[in-house]
Amino acid sequence: MKPLRIAEIFGPTIQGEGAVIGVPTVFVRAGGCDYRCTWCDSLHAVDSRFRHDWTAMTPSEVFAAVERLSGGVPLAVSLSGGNPAIQDFAPLIELGRAKGYSFVMETQGSIAQDWFSALSTLILSPKPPSSGETVDWARFDACIAAAQHRQTVMKIVVFDETDYAWARGVAAKYPHLPLYLQPGNHTPPPPEAEDAEIDMDGIMDRYEWLIDKTLGDRWYTPTILPQLHVLVWGNKRGV
Repeated sequence: MKPLRIAEIFGPTIQGEGAVIGVPTVFVRAGGCDYRCTWCDSLHAVDSRFRHDWTAMTPSEVFAAVERLSGGVPLAVSLSGGNPAIQDFAPLIELGRAKGYSFVMETQGSIAQDWFSALSTLILSPKPPSSGETVDWARFDACIAAAQHRQTVMKIVVFDETDYAWARGVAAKYPHLPLYLQPGNHTPPPPEAEDAEIDMDGIMDRYEWLIDKTLGDRWYTPTILPQLHVLVWGNKRGV
């Protein structure tokens, strides 16, 4: 089995955002990404200058770490990054599902893989204009198709009015996908630091603005969530 590039494995903690917020989870963070979002909060798993900190691990080694962290008790495993879709996680998912573990993955929807159909939940997070990236909607559609009707949802980070208007347009394009909105963290940690100061008042102000904006427009279909892990632990890494 081909080794996986792993930036970190940690937990159990709780999932901090999206469709499975609050769920006890072990995180497997993959190294490498095909995007370079301006506000990325996990550059240590994205930028190639940190590749020497990533570890090449076989799927068996990754799963052994997950089992050790969870004490052998099955729980949710979150595949994150970076963009985990650029690697082959099929063998890891097969190993985990055989022992009762479930797998959730978040990706921007730029690369489709057949193994998406083995996930319990696929979270597609198309990046809004503030990211500096442009979504290829044909590739995004291919990711939806690859999931083969497994639970697939969208999560969109909103920083400003432009992002908000963009999110409304995306929601209209994909009305069948449950949508989760969350305010962006405008004070992400520097990649070299374990944690950093955080503007909690600013984050909460943006969250309140997003709630007021969405409800004021009578747009009642999205679920509007904070980044729960940021509220509890700030920018501390590995929780």
